[in-house]
Parts: sequence; C-alpha cells; structure tokens
Amino acid sequence: MTASPAPSAAPAPPGADPAVPASTYRLQLQPGFTFADAAARVPYLAALGVTHLHLSPVLEAVPGSTHGYDVVDHTRVRAELGGEQGLRELSARARAHGLGLVLDVVPNHMAVPAPEHLNGPLWEVLRDGPGSRYADWFDIDWAARGGRVLLPVLGEPLPDVLGALAVVADKRAERSDPGSGSGGGRVLAYYEHRFPLRPGTEDLPLPELVAAQHYELAYWRTARTDLNYRRFFTISDLIAVRVERPEVFEATHATVLRLLREGVADGLRIDHPDGLADPAGYLRQLAAASGGRWTVVEKILQRGEELPRGWACAGTTGYDALDRIDGLFTDPDGAAQLADFYREFTGVPDDEGGRWEATVRRAAHRVVGRDLAAEVARLARSADRARRAGQPVSPAHQEDAPYARSGVRGDAGSAVSPACREDTPYPSYPSAYAPEVLAEALRELLVRVPVYRTYVLPGAEPAGTDVALLTAAARQAAEEAGPRLAPALALLRDLALGRPAAAGCAPGPDADDVAVRFPQVASALHAKSVEDAAFYRYGPLLPLCEVGRDPGAPAVSPAEFHASCRQRQRTWPATGTVLSTHDTKRSADLRLRLAVLSERPGAWREWLTAGAGPAAPDRHTEYTLYQTAVGLGASCTPERLVPAALKAVREAGLRTTWTEQDADYEAAVADFARQGPCGARQPDVAAFAAALAPYAEANTLGAALLHLTMPGVPDLYQGTEYPVFTLVDPDNREPLAAPAPGASEGAKPRLTAVALRLRRDHPEWYGPHAAYAPLYAEGPAAEHCVAFLRGGGALTVVTRLSARLAESGGWRGTALPLPPGRWRDLLGGAVHAGAVPLAALLAAAPAALLTRDA
Repeated sequence: MTASPAPSAAPAPPGADPAVPASTYRLQLQPGFTFADAAARVPYLAALGVTHLHLSPVLEAVPGSTHGYDVVDHTRVRAELGGEQGLRELSARARAHGLGLVLDVVPNHMAVPAPEHLNGPLWEVLRDGPGSRYADWFDIDWAARGGRVLLPVLGEPLPDVLGALAVVADKRAERSDPGSGSGGGRVLAYYEHRFPLRPGTEDLPLPELVAAQHYELAYWRTARTDLNYRRFFTISDLIAVRVERPEVFEATHATVLRLLREGVADGLRIDHPDGLADPAGYLRQLAAASGGRWTVVEKILQRGEELPRGWACAGTTGYDALDRIDGLFTDPDGAAQLADFYREFTGVPDDEGGRWEATVRRAAHRVVGRDLAAEVARLARSADRARRAGQPVSPAHQEDAPYARSGVRGDAGSAVSPACREDTPYPSYPSAYAPEVLAEALRELLVRVPVYRTYVLPGAEPAGTDVALLTAAARQAAEEAGPRLAPALALLRDLALGRPAAAGCAPGPDADDVAVRFPQVASALHAKSVEDAAFYRYGPLLPLCEVGRDPGAPAVSPAEFHASCRQRQRTWPATGTVLSTHDTKRSADLRLRLAVLSERPGAWREWLTAGAGPAAPDRHTEYTLYQTAVGLGASCTPERLVPAALKAVREAGLRTTWTEQDADYEAAVADFARQGPCGARQPDVAAFAAALAPYAEANTLGAALLHLTMPGVPDLYQGTEYPVFTLVDPDNREPLAAPAPGASEGAKPRLTAVALRLRRDHPEWYGPHAAYAPLYAEGPAAEHCVAFLRGGGALTVVTRLSARLAESGGWRGTALPLPPGRWRDLLGGAVHAGAVPLAALLAAAPAALLTRDA
C-alpha cells in the first residue's frame, strides 16, 4: 500500500547522535497486544523517558503466533496486529511524542506452516521441486533424497496414515497461488495440513500420487535423522532461508527497508545471526541497503569472547551486559558453597548436573549424536566427497560394496557422479576416513567448540582466533577420543577453517559446504546443549543458568565490571544492553532475589533441609522447584510453577523429553509442585522470600541503575520498570498489562524514570561519545561499592552484596571520594561534596544517581 511518510520525531537534544537511541523499550506484539494497544501506551512510555519502541517481528507470521518469529510472508505487515496501516498509525503517534521505532528482523528462517500455502515461496517449492523459481531460497539438500524434500509431519509412518490423506478442493490455496496448475485448487490434505500437487499427478491413485510429489511425507520422528533441510536449531517447523543470495535478501527485506526509507521505523534488531552462512557479509549488505541505520544483533558472546570487529552493526542485543551485571551481585565463595550443598543434597552424578563442565559435555554429546544427527550426517557427506575429490583412488582401494552401504549421498551444489549413485559401486578409502569415522570425528570436534561458532568464509584466510580455537578443539578431541580419530580430526579442522588444500582436498563446492555449514551446526549445538539442556540439569544457583551467563564463572568483580564497561565504550559504544528479554529464563528481579542465596548459603541449606513436605520424584526436582518458588515469592502459584517445572524436566532430557514423555514421572513432578512449594510449604516459601527482601531490593535497584547508566543503549523488556517476577516463556510473554494505580510511586519505577529521562536529556553524558571513568571507594567495605562517572556530569553509585555487607558490620567508615564540585542525588535529594561516607551517601537507598550541582 502507499501512504505518506510518518511525521519526523522531535529534535534531538544538543550533543545527541540522532542515529542512536538513548534507550529502547521492548514490546511483545501478538493478537492480544496489537499496534493499537502499543499506540495507547505511547504517552506513558514517552513520559517514562524511553526514546524508541522496540517491536517484536511485525511481518506476517503463523496465525495466532505469540512471538512472530515464524514468518510466512515478508511482503506484508501482519494483519493480526493491525496491518501496515496500524503500524503507520503507531509510528505517527510515537513520533508525535518524540519516539522512534526499532524493528525485529528474522533473516535466518521462515515457518513451515499448516496449512502450507500460508508460506507462498515454500508452497511453490513443494509443488515444483528443484525446478521451482524459489528452490534456491531454502537450504535444502535435494540430492540426499533424490530430488524430494522430507516433510516430517505425520503422526505415524506413512503406511499407517495413508487413510487419513485425501485429495480435496481448497480454494484458499488456489487464491494464494493463482495459476498454480494444481488441478483447479485440489490439494493433498492431512488434518490441518494442505500440500500442493505436482502438476499432472492430480488423478493418480492415492499411493502413486503421494509417491509422485516433490516432497516426501514422513513420520515426525524421522526429522532427527533424515531431514534434508536446514532448520532453526532442532525445530522442523522453521526452515532455513539462504539470505546470503542477493535475490533472497532483496525479496525478504524489501518491506522492512521500505518502512525505514519512508520514516516509519528507525533501527533494526537482527535475530539469530549465528545461523547465517556469512553474518559479516549479511550485515554489510544490510547496512548498505538501510543507509547505516542503528542495528544490533542477537549474538550471545561467551566470557572473554569479542564481537568480530568488522561487523557493520552497533553491537549486540546485550546479553554480555546481563552477564557482567548479574555477576556483580553473585558472591563467588557462596556460589561454591551452594554447588557443594547441591551435590550433597541431590547426589547427582558429575555429568548429570553435579559439575558444570562435565554436565555440558554430556549434554553436547547427546544433542550432537541424537537431536542433530541429520545435520552431522550432511556435514559428513560433504567432508567425505571433498576428501575423495582431492585424492586419486588406486585400484587397491576399489571395492564392490554399493555406495548406499555408507549412508552417504550427494548434496545440492555438487554434482553426483555415476560412481556416487546408490546403485553403483564406489571407491573405498582408508578406514581412517570411513563415513562413520568422519561422523564420529565431527561429533567429537563439535562438542569441543567453546563458543557458539566460528566465522570462516571459503576462499578467505581464517581469523587467528578461529584457527586457535579449532586447532585446540581438534587437539583436545584427539587426546580424549583416541588416536584412531586423529587423521579425520585433522582433515575436518582444515576443512572447517576453509583450507581444503591443507586437508589434501580439492577446492570446490563440497569443501566450501563444510566451511559454511560447520559453524551453523556448531551454533545450534551450543544453544541446544547449553541453554536447552545443561541449564536445566545444573541447579545449585538458578540465576547462573541464564542466556549469556556461564555457571563456571559465576561472579564478576568491580574491577572486571569496569574493564568491560571501558572496553564497551571504546569498541561498541552504541551496543545494546539488557537485563530481561523475551528469551531470558527468569526475569532480572527473580534472578537478583535468588542471587542473595550466594550471600547466605547457610540459610538456604538450613531452610531447604529443615522443612517437611511431600516427597519429590527426585532430589534435583525438589531442590530446583523450591528455589524457583522462592524466586517467585508471593506470586508462586501452581498455574505458573507447574508449566515451568514440566518444561524444565523435558528440556533437561534425563527422565522425560518433549518427544518421549514419561507420563508417570511428569505427573509426579506436577503433583510435587502443587503439593510442596505451592501447597504444604507455601507459607514457608513466602516467609523465606520475605527474609531475602531487603537484600533482593538492593540488588534490583543496583542492577537497574547500572543497566540504565553504563555504556551502551539499555533495552527495557515490557513492564520491567516495575518489579517483575516471571519465568521462562510463555510465562514472560503475556500481553503487557496496564500498570496498577499508584505503581509508579515504587522505588524501582521511580529510579527507572529518573535515569531514563536523564539519559534522554543529556546525551553528552550517556551517548556513544560520552566518557566512562570508574570511581573507587576507600575503606574496609570498598568492594561493596560500584561507582562510575559518565561524561563528567553524572555519577552512579550502587551497593553490591548487601547481605555480606550487613554481616560484616556495614560500611564502617568507607567513603567515596567524589570529583570536584557539589553533587546532587536525584533519587534522595541530598547534596554531597568531597569524600562522602557511604553510610551517608546511601542512607536513603542502596543506589544513588548524582549530577553536578550548578
């Protein structure tokens, strides 16, 4: 549709960079919270002090989706949210109040919806196969299944459900694809699914018709081993898009780029860049097409890992900041004591939750050998062909066994010679490179990649960090898995580094495929084994098991925090920072309440072991559900705890899983949640949470102030200007509710508003070019104070580890030397100068925000 551009935003304050938000506020759009609902909140959010609304994906998604990451149509703004007109009206109202919009973009994947015609490009691919004009859109290994794409959608194997399939008329499909030639709107139906028919097959008998399609309907369990398209992690309902192809980029980004050009939106958040073939190249193309708009990427960095310097973006979405802030409020000695107590209480083996590193390694082996078996097999096929293409085969290495015996077939992008067909003999090779050995070596190498991925491009020299990382991983794998795998590991290392000649392989599409696909599989493995398995198996202190955090490095010292802030200001000053997101497993306030347990491990031990309650199905469940209940406090109810508990045990995958559920065990977990934390011991839970309250509030206020004043652009997740105690989705994705009357008078919303308005009004203190200078307290309790100066005019002071501080006798004369001048506390109102005793500076609240008094 054509419409006039939205009005311009209000002029930026002097010294501001109009291209960079001062802050963003994340809104989860869904049918229950539309563009109109967001527009109604604009006056409140403008008064709060935010400068940009950060919207979840706005393009057409699967009907009813509560998140929008399952895009089906890149050409339209989602009708369920109000369509493009609704988005334009939201933008106009936002700009009238001085606010901009940031859009969430999903470049890696699209939905495989039901009915399938909702995704037009995929519909044509299913109908026309490899010859479709959209065949190159999707990352499909056509050769692996003889020119067909596997669709694992059946509830049982095909022979058992053939009676549930039928050819029916479907005018909706015909309208979505005019002139399709699919028999006048006839489709193949299976419950809610609708599949297109290959032209000319409409009148075949059903078994022959099913076999004649360009897709292969299969039992859903076959996705694990037989899937031949790349997906988002292990979610077969999300098919990967080859956005590295210019025509795919242009088609999938045209609407978003138009909205930027026409002034409807201002910035971008990029979802899951780790899944892309070339993240750096994608970002360069996006920056050129968008005119260099402010863009952050959902890149999760491990402690000590840096964002590649050449990326054309402002930085990350901010999980690295979450890690540094949370770490400040975690006591390392107490965390170690909790780990000892957890092992003693639960008796879990080291590799099932007892020790972090062992737990991660076991989880990774399970995921790479089971959930990602299809992805590993595809990598192994490419590596096998690349190796054979580079090495002539002597007659002594011939054999008569059919190629199918190896389970290896050709991939798209490389010709399948007659020698590689399933029904013909193929050359053999030394057993060190047999297909099963290559697959085993791949698994051993992948589980030892310590970060999400490397960034190797075919034909380019790999970065030194990637060389060091993969060299160390291959060496460790050879040492631990045995010398039998050493040759295969060396081969795979060199292929993964984009050095086929070093591996004795010929350059070509197969070698390139390994270099591109290896990091894509590595990122999926890391996410599934750490975030979605080990985090639910390891439970001493639940806040450590959070996106972006490392339970093996639970604490951050003030010096480490300052060093990270200085580096952020120096290298990525406009990067995002967060404390809570739609993907965090626990909200910041809940995590920070539980962080107090690291300061009071003895109290937690005494409380957990002293109470009487119903028997739990296992001690890990007992430990983690009681700790979760304490985090929820007074808001702990069965309606919230039971779903989170069941999700936790399924993700852990030790006693039950999403796909192989143990109904009796899950019923026992649910019963315990209702009868224990939410039943017999609920009063104890509430009382213990109340005992933590003073220290939890100090953590909450301190973390909030750090987040809002440290280098970077703070992103507030909807509603978190107030105290919010939520668990993993869907608990944290409820539509944003209106604040209760009088809620804004609380300490946290008041602090948030003061800090946001200060950021907005003084970019010279907080913008990308503003200075950051640590301040250090002097005295016996100096380590309990974190303070810094921004831009020479604003000063942040917070208390850390307040329970330990109280136990040791308080501030005891510790003072903070202030920079020259008189400094007014915007939260407490007092004016200070010189070396101020912290007992006086923080008498009214555990955190202070000061500005130089004119």
